[in-house]
Amino acid sequence: MIVILRENTAQAAVEKLVANLKTFGFDVHISQGSQHTVLGLIGDTGKVDIDQIKMLECVDDVKRIQEPFKNANRKFHPLDTQIKVKDAVIGGGGMTVIAGPCSVESEEQIITVARSVKASGAKLLRGGAFKPRTSPYAFQGLREEGIKLLLEAKKDTGLPIVTEIMDLSQLELFDDVDVIQVGARNMQNFELLKQLGHSGKPILLKRGLANTYQELLMSAEYIMASGNENVILCERGVRTFETYTRNTLDISAVPVLKKLSHLPVIVDPSHAVGVAEFVAPLSLAAVAAGADGLIIEVHNNPACAKCDGMQSLTPEQFRQLVRRIEKLKSALE
Repeated sequence: MIVILRENTAQAAVEKLVANLKTFGFDVHISQGSQHTVLGLIGDTGKVDIDQIKMLECVDDVKRIQEPFKNANRKFHPLDTQIKVKDAVIGGGGMTVIAGPCSVESEEQIITVARSVKASGAKLLRGGAFKPRTSPYAFQGLREEGIKLLLEAKKDTGLPIVTEIMDLSQLELFDDVDVIQVGARNMQNFELLKQLGHSGKPILLKRGLANTYQELLMSAEYIMASGNENVILCERGVRTFETYTRNTLDISAVPVLKKLSHLPVIVDPSHAVGVAEFVAPLSLAAVAAGADGLIIEVHNNPACAKCDGMQSLTPEQFRQLVRRIEKLKSALE
């Protein structure tokens, strides 16, 4: 349930109403808009007398929310959420580019790539330390050593780092990681999501290969209900009948998720298509659709990459793509 207060309601009246609502056992989420203040009531609101609340002088309207996700719902939080990561801001109409290799392979590799993507305009560095792979015989990542190398690249370039967690047992290793990524396979690992809700760190939550928008938002709700509102939604392609590409980018996810939720929405074109030559057009499509950012795989030598080289851009290809993104973003504005 949401309570929309009248324009220019005094702060004292807001505080009094919030205190009164809390006596009924509700958690109250306060969202300050440019004109109205919205109170989101979380709890069993089934027995609430809406008409009684509407009678209050400071109340403009009261509405019940039917969707099961509350904290992530735009009705609770009309303004876009902006998540600050060091000097980067994700959300609110900007275009933040995250780039780096699929997996960390060596100190030379990750620092070389970090320097190149920063020079081209990337605001955060991605790189896999723990790698979930379909085959148990494939490269699984450098694990703890991979995180140490990412931190070396961060020290060298100043770029905040994004890397994926696979299991709760790894959480302590992520103390110095700036953004924790939850991969598609773990989108509904609810125990992991609840613990990440206590971490306070920004969480980049990827949509599962066959999950609905509501299921993605409910996974975000697990994190937010545990106290962490810093969630970034990521569309990374879904599995369809088409086999020419790795997955199929659901570009409609961008405007739909942004209508349903106030959380930032970014797109991963690399995993969506799985072929480097198609990463640029999908990136531009995501920009045009209104995405808040992109996460793109870049490798200094894709042909020799230990993981997903086929979908990785070279540093020069990435530089050219960022210039095209900037031109398109400017034209759209």
